[in-house]
Amino acid sequence: MKGICKLSCIPVRKEASSTSEMTTMLLFGETYTVIESEAGWTHIKTDADQYVGWISSRQTEKLMHEPAGAVVSVGYPFNKAKAGNDAFFILPGSLLPDYNNGIFNINQQSYELDLPNIAYGKSDIVYVAKQFLHAPYLWGGRSPFGIDCSGLTQIVYRICGLNLPRDAWQQAETGETLGFREEAKAGDLAFFDNDEGRITHVGIMLNPDEIIHASGRVRIDKIDGHGIYDAERDEYSHKLRFIKRMVN
Repeated sequence: MKGICKLSCIPVRKEASSTSEMTTMLLFGETYTVIESEAGWTHIKTDADQYVGWISSRQTEKLMHEPAGAVVSVGYPFNKAKAGNDAFFILPGSLLPDYNNGIFNINQQSYELDLPNIAYGKSDIVYVAKQFLHAPYLWGGRSPFGIDCSGLTQIVYRICGLNLPRDAWQQAETGETLGFREEAKAGDLAFFDNDEGRITHVGIMLNPDEIIHASGRVRIDKIDGHGIYDAERDEYSHKLRFIKRMVN
């Protein structure tokens, strides 16, 4: 069975429990496949990035008709869609099924939403990323009101018409590795590892010497061959592994 998110966002948890960690977040209009259900929880796999987790069965919505396509919502920090007398907050990066001239539909419900007349592309990655500045860090988050490092890169790239996997280590397996940091251009992704060599962090290069990333909050820091330098704490916060170009 297919489902669709009809709320602003839905936490996706590692286990079937409200106390289990949130590993990612469904945004409005994102679809998923139901794997199983048990004791008020539904096990799902997201269609966009094949992420597996559990959501509350009270927040599920069966998808009656597969959309032919979807438009990405770009309004920051949110748009507001109307369905009759009801209003829904639509976060940036959300999907609007079969959107056409301010109208989209989910199952038999019609929504009205006038999108800004903006079409972002790969040259706008830095501009879009800066809209998220000072958004608080939240493990598993993909929203201006709480976002993690790979959630930031994934949503920014989606708004600019490019698809990335969900986690930093998955994103690190795509793209073209640069030979030197000095070759980095705006929009390239920098990846960072821990002492075991596991990729644990990702950020968006602004230029060879600056990066925007989610660490405590979405922020801009200096970067050099060693890693990210946190001037506020006077220390390096993340150790650079490599930089990759996702788009040419």
